[in-house]
Amino acid sequence: MVNNKSSLVFDFDHSFSRELEGFYSYCQSEPSPAPQFLFLNHALAEELGLDINLLGSDEGLSILSGNCLPESSRPLAQAYAGHQFGGFSPLLGDGRALLLGEVLDLKKQRRDIQLKGSGRTPYSRNGDGKSALGPVLREYLISESMHTLCIPTTRSLAAVATGEKVYRDQVLPGGILTRVASSHIRIGTFQYAASLRDDNKIKEIADYTIARHYPEIINEEQPYLSLFDKVSHAQAFLVARWMSVGFIHGVMNTDNMTVSGETIDYGPCAFMDRYDPKTVFSSIDSQGRYAYMNQPIVLSWNLARLAETLLSLIDPLQDRAVEILTHKIEKIESIYEAYWLNEMRSKIGLSLEDVSDAALIHDLLAMMEKEHTDFTLVFRGLAKSLIGNSNLVLELLSDHSEFESWMSRWRKRIQMENIAEETIANKMNRVNPIYIPRNHLVEEAINMAVVEGDMKLYSDLLTVLSHPFDEVAEWELYALPAPLSDAAYKTFCGT
Repeated sequence: MVNNKSSLVFDFDHSFSRELEGFYSYCQSEPSPAPQFLFLNHALAEELGLDINLLGSDEGLSILSGNCLPESSRPLAQAYAGHQFGGFSPLLGDGRALLLGEVLDLKKQRRDIQLKGSGRTPYSRNGDGKSALGPVLREYLISESMHTLCIPTTRSLAAVATGEKVYRDQVLPGGILTRVASSHIRIGTFQYAASLRDDNKIKEIADYTIARHYPEIINEEQPYLSLFDKVSHAQAFLVARWMSVGFIHGVMNTDNMTVSGETIDYGPCAFMDRYDPKTVFSSIDSQGRYAYMNQPIVLSWNLARLAETLLSLIDPLQDRAVEILTHKIEKIESIYEAYWLNEMRSKIGLSLEDVSDAALIHDLLAMMEKEHTDFTLVFRGLAKSLIGNSNLVLELLSDHSEFESWMSRWRKRIQMENIAEETIANKMNRVNPIYIPRNHLVEEAINMAVVEGDMKLYSDLLTVLSHPFDEVAEWELYALPAPLSDAAYKTFCGT
């Protein structure tokens, strides 16, 4: 275990450990024998108010590889519970992650700094607490791509190769990711508090969450009911954003859903190429519980589990609390639908609202599903069609008569906006990416990095994904549809 201390100033605070005794265990990282920076996120470091020269130095590398922790750090692993594929585990916790502390960024917002893959914790069970390099590179790439797509997400500050081998089904190089989050509080954290059967613990985590994420409701008459509303809206908005770009999380367990509404844990996630609502990528999701089309359903299910933990805070009479929260849960679907419809309106160039919009969108999706059309390119093609080039979208949809009928309805609806079509096309291109982390490109880049030690493909892909809406002639390869052989693509948790 590491006991050395660094003089590098992170100016860590520790509100989580200070205010939530019993929700964590202190522990130390394990040393990395030959650490090496692979990527250091300069833009995020600046946002956090960190000195990039110090962070990128040998001392910074020692910290981000777990070899030498800052003076102000009090590393801990957080405890939480969770429903995993519907089955409840009363104690999960950070099995391979350490919270080093919290910093205030340049906007005075509190952010967690966490090492992921730094060794065993009290919650590792039979695991080694380490991470293979592949999952580290995947999370760095996908989380930063989600950020540039304007989707709430945890961020990646650094990816480090540890110089150590980890043992899974094969021997793999090890890595550590430095993850940044507005917090790591999950629905599963509330479930852990409830499993302790101590109402004071539930109140502690609820009060802490309100103070950290939703301080505007502190003085409300029913702050805990408002907390449920806030989390419901945050997660409904998040899932609507996922759906709008074809993102499939793959493991929407309650321990992987943050109360802040940030995307967390990029294990078996992937982006859908051809539109099929039944798409499942995760190798462990044999029943399709977390298929693309099921994500809004799971959203409501997960929030119902959060509601169960809040009963004692809502009303001393349990029957009354159940009635109040059931009424709230019944509204989640409509909350999500409103966010989703707003996202989809934007994707087809609509700013105003009309009663015909939902049917127009669903009819487009039905055509796309029938032909398994590339989800991303259809919307870029629609924008091109507004400025006189319908070739792309006509190539994607082979039933031209049906599509042209839909196009006629769409153009009439566009006219109601009373905005020039070129202006609408430009607006569409600001919300519809041309470049996403296409699965075959991600796998090729990670494989080259891990197996060959060649980071060029990965670095190039990362550069392209940092500009997802800007079509560049030299990047044409990154916008091509996935090969047909990619239809059976599977992802793995990576733990």
